[in-house]
Amino acid sequence: MTNKVKSKEVIKKSSKKKIVLFVGPAPIAFLDKWVKEFKPNYLIYNIDSKKQKQEKIKDAERVFDEVLQCSFSNDDSVAKTLAPYRDNIVAVTSRSEAKMWYLRRSIPHLPYIKTPTERSLLWATDKIEMRKRLYSYDAGITPKFEVVKNADKATIEAVEKKIGYPLMVKPSGLAQSMLVTNCYHREELEVALKAVFKQANIFHKLYKEFYKEDTPQVLVEELMEGEMYSVDGVVNGKGKCYIYPPVHIKTGKQIGFDDYFGYQQMTPTKLKDKSIEKVESVTRKTVHALGLRYTHFHAEFIRSEDGWKVIEIAPRIGGFRQDLYKLSYGIDCTANDIRIRMGHKPQIPKTQKGYTAALKIYAQREGLIKSIKGIKKINDIKSIYNIVQNKTTGNKTKFAKRGGKSIFNIILHNKDRSELLADIRRLEQTLEIVVS
Repeated sequence: MTNKVKSKEVIKKSSKKKIVLFVGPAPIAFLDKWVKEFKPNYLIYNIDSKKQKQEKIKDAERVFDEVLQCSFSNDDSVAKTLAPYRDNIVAVTSRSEAKMWYLRRSIPHLPYIKTPTERSLLWATDKIEMRKRLYSYDAGITPKFEVVKNADKATIEAVEKKIGYPLMVKPSGLAQSMLVTNCYHREELEVALKAVFKQANIFHKLYKEFYKEDTPQVLVEELMEGEMYSVDGVVNGKGKCYIYPPVHIKTGKQIGFDDYFGYQQMTPTKLKDKSIEKVESVTRKTVHALGLRYTHFHAEFIRSEDGWKVIEIAPRIGGFRQDLYKLSYGIDCTANDIRIRMGHKPQIPKTQKGYTAALKIYAQREGLIKSIKGIKKINDIKSIYNIVQNKTTGNKTKFAKRGGKSIFNIILHNKDRSELLADIRRLEQTLEIVVS
C-alpha cells in the first residue's frame, strides 16, 4: 500500500510493533533474508520520494510492511508523512549514497531516536567538507587538495603550484564517483574541469538547496599512489568503532582501463597484523573527524609509502560488503547497521569461513553491445556464488567515470584462496563482450 495519509485503522495496527525505517531506495535483495531475523519483532517501513518510479515502489511493497512517499525538499511534507509513525520508529537508516540527503532531511522530524547528526552526514557525503574536516583533525591522513570554482587559467596555475601532477578531479556532491577524473598534465586538467563544471551546473539547483553554495565547487587533490583497501564497520553513540576486516581493491586502472572503478574487491587480505592495526587507527580518526555516530560506515584508503591515506568515507554499507563479509566471516552488515542504530552491540563473528571476491565487469570500450559470449560457461565455475547482469546485447555501455553501469556484478567464494584466484582467471578468460 502506498499512501500519503494513513487511515486510523492502519495507524492503530502499526502501533502494535516498533518500526525500523529505511529511507530512500532500499536494498531489496538483502531485505528478504534480513526480514526473517527482525520481522517477528519489528515492522519494516520504507519512505521514498514522490518522484520515485512506480515499478520501484511496487518492488519495495513486496518486501516492506508499508511504503511511504513524500517530498524531501519540503519540511511539511516530510513531517506530515512521518507524524503517524514517529512515536513507534526505533531506528532509521539509508543505503543509497546518491539519496543520503533524504536521511538528512528526515532526521529533524525524528528527534528522539538514535541517529547521526545532520551536519556529520553532510561532512561525510560532500567531498570538500570531508577533506576540510580530515585536514583539520589530522593533516597526515589526507592528501593535498584545493577547492576550485572555475576552469580559468589562473585557477589551473594555482592548482599546479599547490598540488602538482598527477592529480584527481572530484565534483562535490555527485554520487557514485561520477566525473571523477585523473589528470597527468595541464591539457587533461583543462578538459576535466570544463567537463565537470558543465555537468555540475545541471545540478545547480541541488547545490544551492542542499549544499548552500551559490556556485558548484570541485575538489582537486593529489593522486595518491599505492594499493587500495576499504574498511567497513559501525560506530556507537560514544564514538566506539567496531571495525570489520579490510578488503583489497583492484581498480580498473590496474587492468588496463582509463578508469578507477573497483574492478575486484577481495577479503581476507594478505595484510599483516601491524598493517591492519594501522588502518584501523586511521579509520577511527576518520570517523571521529566527521563526528559520525549511530551509523554504519564504509571507508576507502591508499596504503602508500607515507602511510595510510583516506580516499573517502561514507555513512552507509559499502557496495558488495553484505556478501563479502557474510560469506568470509559470517558478519551481517545490514543487521549490525540496525543494531547500532538501536543502541545495541553489533555481532561480529571471529571465525574466517573462506575467501570472497566481488567483480564489476565493464567492456573494454564504450558503445553498443554487439554480443556477450561465455555466460553459460561461467555459471559452471565452482566458485561462482551470484551473477547479476545489468546490460545485455543491444544496450549501450559507457565507462564508470562517465556514470556508466557495469555489465556484470559477480560474487565468487571458495574456502581456498588459490582456487578462488584460479576461478577468477577462468572467468576472465571465458567471458567475452564485443562492443561495436
